[in-house]
Amino acid sequence: MKKFRNVLMVALIVVSMLAFAGCKSDTDSKTTADDNKPSSSVDNNKDNNTDSNTDTDNNKDTEQDDKLSGLVSVSGSTSVEKIGIATAEEFMALNPDVEITYEGIGSSNGVKNAKDGVTILGTASRNLKTEEKTWGLTEVAIAYDGVAVITHPSNGVSELTKEQVQAIYKGEITNWKDVGGKDEEIVVVSREDGSGTRGAFEEIVDFEDALTEKAIIAKGNGNVQTTVAKNDKAIGYVSFTYINDTVKPFKIDGVEPTSENVVSGDYSISRPFLLIYKEENMTKESKAFVDFILSPEGQNIVEEKGGIKVN
Repeated sequence: MKKFRNVLMVALIVVSMLAFAGCKSDTDSKTTADDNKPSSSVDNNKDNNTDSNTDTDNNKDTEQDDKLSGLVSVSGSTSVEKIGIATAEEFMALNPDVEITYEGIGSSNGVKNAKDGVTILGTASRNLKTEEKTWGLTEVAIAYDGVAVITHPSNGVSELTKEQVQAIYKGEITNWKDVGGKDEEIVVVSREDGSGTRGAFEEIVDFEDALTEKAIIAKGNGNVQTTVAKNDKAIGYVSFTYINDTVKPFKIDGVEPTSENVVSGDYSISRPFLLIYKEENMTKESKAFVDFILSPEGQNIVEEKGGIKVN
């Protein structure tokens, strides 16, 4: 009987051990199954999607930061005006949220406006004067231009020397017969004070502060052109960009007033077209506009409007 109880006890212990082993096997299987679940991948995908969304948002922010918008104000030379307006129109077509305004009020006023911050950019059709160079301005040449001496198409005189032009504007030669023309009084047409074209012309022809008192003063290249076109005794001077069939440009010292002759140096009455600004007043829009004018596309527009490329 005692032996039977011992056998029974051993049997119970064996059963218990087998049961325990079975439970452990189920637990291990469950753990293995849980490890094989795709839940970890889902969480990773979720994280990846979050990162992707963040990148998209960052890209949108960058695009907004790079987008150009706002006003770029420009004032100054009427000689630069045609080029300024044409390049501005193309730039605004490429950047519809940018507005560019141009006021043709003469080089000196344009330089002063840039200094005082009245406009972001100023333009000048001459080099800066000594005093203006002390104002902390940056100047960028965007084109070169010649100044043509013009008369009415019916005038029989087609060529003058630089010395004759000087004498006419100083009032020392007053009759066309003295330079090979008819016995008629010469009507001298000049520009207003502060004009870059006038400043460059007087400096190059060398009669500064000696303009004849009889000169008719016309404001802007267009008004000089119109005045000369309406008077067959008149002489005037304009930017190359204002030469058309209503007036006749003189040869000067035997040289035609052409862009090619300016580039070669054969035609001496020429000057730069400048953009003037203060660095602290510049915006990303105004900087982009300056860069555009200097780009190949911008320089092509300069040439189309009668200017000479800076390169």
